[in-house]
Amino acid sequence: MPLFWLVIVILVLSTMGYVLGRQRAMTAAGGDMRVLHSLPSYYGWNVALSVLVPSMGILLVWLLVQPLVIERTVSGLLPETAVSADTTIGLVMSDVRRVAEGLDTAVAAGTMSAEEARSIRTETTNIRERLGAVGVALGSDVSPEVLQAAQRYRAMASTGSLLMLVTILAATLAGFSYSFLRTRREFRARNVVESVIKLILVGAACIAILTTIGIVLSLVFSTVEFFRLYPAEDFFFSLTWSPSFGGGSELGIIPLLWGTIYISIIALSVAVPIGLFAAIYLSEYATPKVRAFAKPMLEILAGIPTIVYGLFALLTVGPLLVSIFGEQGVGWMQSGTAVMTAGLVMGIMLIPFVSSLSDDIINAVPQALRDGSYGLGATQSETIRQVVLPAALPGIVGAILLAASRAIGETMIVVLGAGAAARLSMNPFDAMTTVTAKIVSQLTGDADFASPEVLVAFALGMTLFVMTLGLNVIALAIVRKYREQYE
Repeated sequence: MPLFWLVIVILVLSTMGYVLGRQRAMTAAGGDMRVLHSLPSYYGWNVALSVLVPSMGILLVWLLVQPLVIERTVSGLLPETAVSADTTIGLVMSDVRRVAEGLDTAVAAGTMSAEEARSIRTETTNIRERLGAVGVALGSDVSPEVLQAAQRYRAMASTGSLLMLVTILAATLAGFSYSFLRTRREFRARNVVESVIKLILVGAACIAILTTIGIVLSLVFSTVEFFRLYPAEDFFFSLTWSPSFGGGSELGIIPLLWGTIYISIIALSVAVPIGLFAAIYLSEYATPKVRAFAKPMLEILAGIPTIVYGLFALLTVGPLLVSIFGEQGVGWMQSGTAVMTAGLVMGIMLIPFVSSLSDDIINAVPQALRDGSYGLGATQSETIRQVVLPAALPGIVGAILLAASRAIGETMIVVLGAGAAARLSMNPFDAMTTVTAKIVSQLTGDADFASPEVLVAFALGMTLFVMTLGLNVIALAIVRKYREQYE
């Protein structure tokens, strides 16, 4: 049964459980809901959740675990001859998966019977032609070992899907029967339902924590593997970034960090003053009509895709800067791709992050502080400078931190607007690149994940993570200092 229809069946059974559970509770009460311990809807939700929660839990866990088990089992059964000197087990398993999917597609399209897919033994060229006819592209020749592994992969996936279907349906029927039979008028359905809802909320809250832990662990393990292959002192202190997949790479991060910081400083120099001044005007000076028009217009900037900003930098801002600072102008700029181009466009992108959050924070300052300042004879501008902004400073720092984190992690604007040169230069009109841009370039293509030239991307990502964490710690210290002053 396809996954979509399995989910539909679970939802239908859950809905039926709600209706039947509610009806059984009313029948047990003789139609008088006052004799029930809980409202009738709680009895219905008890049956519905007893069907929905176990079945969906089993489905999610099975979908996560089954591919890992099959992958490990099939890769363990591959002979050593299947992995040659110029391939890895990962590339072989990619072909195994593609062949298995091709066999499934061929069976579904009717070009091959299920029995033939299980027992096919033909020449490699014939296999490629038959799978190519149903739109399956293979990255290498299909060896007999790969074909046999693909057939085993397909058989295990089919068996696993069947077992998943039987297990989920059994859990669904068991949950329905158990909860339906427990539905009596003295049953504390409300307590059970609220406990289940609480567990669901706790699980949802844990997802963010577990996701963060998973991301950090994946970065840590790959970073450790990288430093086993490449010296850490060369990575952190070398002034040269020159990767070479043929060997002899120089992977110094300092030029990339310099480009990242330089572009971020220019972007924040544009975004923070404009965004903060816009927030002050909208919250303190603008009339309701002006605010109702101007704030949505500013927030539209946040909805523009970054690729559009990148094209704007490449096609508009870059040529404009060249016409002013290029050879026909003052002669400082050689091409449109430069730190200044990316920094200006990134600053425009960050304006709504600063303005919208700062506006909400300034509006949250108690009106009593303003009234007290006016009562002492202060003007509106003095009240803003000496009362409102200091009181809102912790939140404004948070808004600036968010903008800084967004600037550090930006990729498309840098790729299209700043260039790809990893260099140390103070000239803002030179082309440079950032850490994120090099992460993309190192992971692009069919590269061997066992090489330091690919694993360096994870080390770069870990460095960015540590930088962002440091910004959070500093901002938290500032927020706590000023919060104590105004609480």
